[in-house]
Amino acid sequence: MTPDIAPLEERYCLRLLAGARVGRVVYTVGALPAVLPTRYRLDGDGSVLLQAAAGSEFLRAVAGALVAFQADEISAADGSGWSVTVLGTAEAGGGGSAADPVAPTPDGQVTIRIHPEWVTGRLLPAALAPQP
Repeated sequence: MTPDIAPLEERYCLRLLAGARVGRVVYTVGALPAVLPTRYRLDGDGSVLLQAAAGSEFLRAVAGALVAFQADEISAADGSGWSVTVLGTAEAGGGGSAADPVAPTPDGQVTIRIHPEWVTGRLLPAALAPQP
């Protein structure tokens, strides 16, 4: 069980996210929850940017939808670390022209931008060693 820990300020959460590279997108498919690990980067406005294959089921599921994005860094040695969650609407974009901004890049990828509407995070203290 984890003790109740005060949430982190949004700016600090975004700094933590900017230093990591892999997170998880939580979305729905047919009203059921789905989680996809993915590489990402943080844009200057705090948006989470990730790539998806053009025409993929994932892209169809998230485009225009409210999604959650979560990333963390946890120490295997003592369980300390941090976790940040972003809730926001996912918008599909790409390397296309102004007339077709969702057109894929030459490598067949489309950029997904998650606009942060709510950002929260927590620091995790080191786990106490079990008592003999």
